[in-house]
Amino acid sequence: AESLHSCLGLLGISAGSLLLAVHFYSSPRAAPLIPSTALGVLLLILAALLAYAGIRRNLRNASLLLSLCLTISAFWCGYGVTFILAGQGALGDAGDLGDAVGPGLATFTVALLLVAVVGLLCREPVLALISGATSLASAHDLAARHSRALGSSAVACNYLIVCLLGGYFALGRGLYFLTKGKMALPGTDLTKRKSREQAHGAAGSTNPFAATGLMLNMLSAGVFGCRLLGITSKLSVGQVPWLWAAGTYQIGICILSYRAMDVLMATSFGFTSILKFAAGYCLLYPVWQPEEPSFPTLFLVVFSILFAVLALFLSLRSPLDGLYLLVYVASCLALACHPRGFFASGPQGVAVAVFVASALVALIHLYNVKAGAKIPPGKRKGALRALLARSSFLKLREGPDLHAPYLGYSKYADAEALAFACSVLASSALTATGDPQAPLATVVIPWVVVAGGILKLLGGSVAFARGKTLESSAFILYAVIWIIWGLARYGGLCGTARSFHSAVGIAAFMLFNGFVVFCTLFLSITWFFYSLTFMLVALSFFLDAIHALPAGYDVAAALSFGLVSFYCFLSALCSGTFQGPCLPMGGPLVQLGGAGGGTSKCLHLPARKASSVRRIADILRSGGTCGIPTDTVYVLVAACNRPDAVEKAHRSKRQAQDRPMSLWISSLRQLEPAKHLFTPLLWDFMEAAWPSPISLVVPRGEWVDFLGMKDSAKYVGTPQSVAIRIPDCSVTTHLIDLVGPIVVTSANPTGEADTTHHNQVYAKLGDKVDAVLCDGPSPENIASTVVDCTKIDSGNIGFFRVGLVPKSQVKFTWILLLSPFSIK
Repeated sequence: AESLHSCLGLLGISAGSLLLAVHFYSSPRAAPLIPSTALGVLLLILAALLAYAGIRRNLRNASLLLSLCLTISAFWCGYGVTFILAGQGALGDAGDLGDAVGPGLATFTVALLLVAVVGLLCREPVLALISGATSLASAHDLAARHSRALGSSAVACNYLIVCLLGGYFALGRGLYFLTKGKMALPGTDLTKRKSREQAHGAAGSTNPFAATGLMLNMLSAGVFGCRLLGITSKLSVGQVPWLWAAGTYQIGICILSYRAMDVLMATSFGFTSILKFAAGYCLLYPVWQPEEPSFPTLFLVVFSILFAVLALFLSLRSPLDGLYLLVYVASCLALACHPRGFFASGPQGVAVAVFVASALVALIHLYNVKAGAKIPPGKRKGALRALLARSSFLKLREGPDLHAPYLGYSKYADAEALAFACSVLASSALTATGDPQAPLATVVIPWVVVAGGILKLLGGSVAFARGKTLESSAFILYAVIWIIWGLARYGGLCGTARSFHSAVGIAAFMLFNGFVVFCTLFLSITWFFYSLTFMLVALSFFLDAIHALPAGYDVAAALSFGLVSFYCFLSALCSGTFQGPCLPMGGPLVQLGGAGGGTSKCLHLPARKASSVRRIADILRSGGTCGIPTDTVYVLVAACNRPDAVEKAHRSKRQAQDRPMSLWISSLRQLEPAKHLFTPLLWDFMEAAWPSPISLVVPRGEWVDFLGMKDSAKYVGTPQSVAIRIPDCSVTTHLIDLVGPIVVTSANPTGEADTTHHNQVYAKLGDKVDAVLCDGPSPENIASTVVDCTKIDSGNIGFFRVGLVPKSQVKFTWILLLSPFSIK
């Protein structure tokens, strides 16, 4: 599959290069072979294909192709939108088109050159040639737009070279996959490449997407740096696609960084994406208003503080990355000193520094992904780490449980720091005083809609994936409020008028938030104040809608919410970096007993790992009880040969007498010693019915004594019968192979609905269960079918419960068994 995704990415690069080669070869003609609009649409499609190929790469062996695919995808996305604007006549003459494409071409010339250099250093010659040829084509394209004497044939030739190289490499990967490694073209042998990656993979970068995010920072800085350096003559709306493409892709890189468990770099990419959308807004604003928009100074000062705090925490892991973020601190302060922001020369000078710093750090990250020997500044125990190592108060968190979720397991690291920081940014943007007649003249929409809305939605989604249901609900609710209010109030949709409908909508949000405030009483003190201060902000929205807002109340409410959010931001960073509560969130104001009433000691282990199944088996063999997934719903289990565990499971469930516990085995071989105690017909029916979601209630007999339950056998089944089955679930049967026969009951208090998610096991049983094997949602929401086999020798079977398997299927199996033509 990895080879196929590589082929897909390389074929996409070849196809896009061929399109561009045809376009530039025919560009001197009056009627080009491929119209600009059609070329732009095709480039967008290929950009999406390349992004898919890059993301689908195996993260454990992330090669240089990942960075190449994502970088060219971002390049063609911005380039494609520019071609569409040119085809629709939105860019004017050729000079405006040159100013529009100049920053992107200049940036990706450098970015792809970095990939080519690392490819040569790390012995990836074909990828280095593809990247170098694409870089050279971009450089020729940029030069041809400044001097027509150069012509476009050189650009077409370079793209044709890229097309041939990409096709060659894709053919080599395809042959290797189809022939199962027996045939490989020179330079495409995956055996040597995989051996090198396995030798150096452990020393590689933990976040293979960081380099692409840094190159996107180069793109946004290049738009303003090219203006200062004279590469472009002016800032125009044609450069907005580069900025917004970089912002959109960087939100994707932020998500992928959370997937790579890199919280700090993911947060930094979320921060820088906000600046990209704000910069695009500034260039787009003069389209409908003659004056330039102004920046709220307080917001940028707050943003610089957030960057500085994040740089401090990031320097504990990588001093180079921490120093790099200080460049963005300088950028925010430079913008704060110039109300017109990106149109002033000062911030453009800082943009050049951001471009150079991003290029250097991107080169280091690219090299560290592939090389076994690290560049010394890349990752070394810095002075801060050495200082903290001597501290008895602050201890760094390290090890496999660094990103352990609250309940269950998650494929993403915690995103609460970014969500709280977005609350700080959105609330500080509310303090900006703008002209009511021209609400768009002050740059507020990007801060409120992007920071407070889109990125907070991201934080809420990640929180939900990590088992934080209430926190995710609050983040998503607040994100919706920020988006709607930002577009309605600061987008000028309301203007100077307010309406009854706005007041009703805000009142509805306040009602929902009131429920959140009530629930946070049982969560933590900090979360209670966080939701309560947001209620004050929502109240200011409501008072503004009914023209009853007291002077200064909205600013005070926004500052209060911002201060609480800033504390939460610091607390989230500290809890993810240090051991112990440096800045505690506090306990619940109202303590509940039972599940969740105290600190959870219940282990939550991912079922996809064999080590987790072995650990669950050790717990069961030691006399513990565990919640595990099955082919139906989650169940609570204990080992049969541990009578104390069987009794513990019965007590924790408060098992009803009419719903006794059952027995599960992994194969009939586990009952072979007692086979002579079963009738031949019953044994044959068990062989025919299992493995499946069918529980057979069989007569109780001496065979139960072979399982080692001793006195605890009274808790299993009834005095006359016992339910037994073999589940059709590989994880469950493997666990039973390790432990032996187990006692099973549903993972919920008697009388409640079945448990269909690993989070519900702890929510319903609390710390009465020792561990949970987590496998996400159950494959089915229906329990097993229970068949009465106590009178099977007389030729009759009955049904206690019809579950996942219908009656007709069970009876069909029974009829086949009784048929004289059945083969035993």
